[in-house]
Amino acid sequence: MALIFLIPWLIGLVCFLLGPILASLFLSFTDYDGINNPSFVGLANYSEMLADPIWLKSLGVTFVFAFTALPLGTVIAIVLAVLLNNKVLGQSFFRVALYLPSIVPIVASSVTWSWIFRADDSGLLNQVLNKIFSWIPGYSSPMWLADPNWALSALIIMSFWSLGNPMLIYLAGLQNIPESLYESARLDGASSMTQFWHITLPCLAPTIFFNVVIGIIQVFQYFVPAYVMTSGGPQNATMFYSLYAYQTAFDDFRMGYASALAWVLFVIVLIATALAFVLNKKQAM
Repeated sequence: MALIFLIPWLIGLVCFLLGPILASLFLSFTDYDGINNPSFVGLANYSEMLADPIWLKSLGVTFVFAFTALPLGTVIAIVLAVLLNNKVLGQSFFRVALYLPSIVPIVASSVTWSWIFRADDSGLLNQVLNKIFSWIPGYSSPMWLADPNWALSALIIMSFWSLGNPMLIYLAGLQNIPESLYESARLDGASSMTQFWHITLPCLAPTIFFNVVIGIIQVFQYFVPAYVMTSGGPQNATMFYSLYAYQTAFDDFRMGYASALAWVLFVIVLIATALAFVLNKKQAM
């Protein structure tokens, strides 16, 4: 009887998840343009990556973003959660205000941040910077998304806009820490910083690990802001891996090569996640 109720789910699983996954694995060994029949080319798609400068660039951009945005975002989210865990005036307002950006549609956020990062003086951020640093002779505000040296930094800054979800999870983790631990520490004369390092962080470790694993998966699949705001430019400075795979598939109609790119990304995320589990296990020991 239970199988009857599971049939719709099983059909969806096979048709919309397992089927496309297996199909992409097969297509990664073929030359396929999405129209004509695929032709088997073996490992040619995978070997081509090693000589593809854009692939190497996208890999570098993604790794720089991952190893910058994820650690900084983790620290900022924990600090915000600790601050919001204190009983202060307007606590509920600040919690809602800091969480709201994470539920704003990502496309709408990207359009808004495109205006904030405008290269000319009409950009909101540059207007603020010009007023702050106007006293410096010869100061000129960054070109942000129009400058290859600043474009990736702009997207990293924007990534902190959506820290509401991990912040909320950290806040829940903080509220599960027994207050008796802090009372005992205070009786022993422990300072607030000592309590944070020896009570808060160790007790929060499982929550940090959960958010880091989720963050690893998200940063390596970063796509929408780069697609909306820069399309990978300027000079491929924001050509993220997922964006390059998308453009390869739907702009260049190289479905086989794009499938190979997707499977390489899957392996990278799998290795990064497995490494996180190994490090977490060693730390727990």
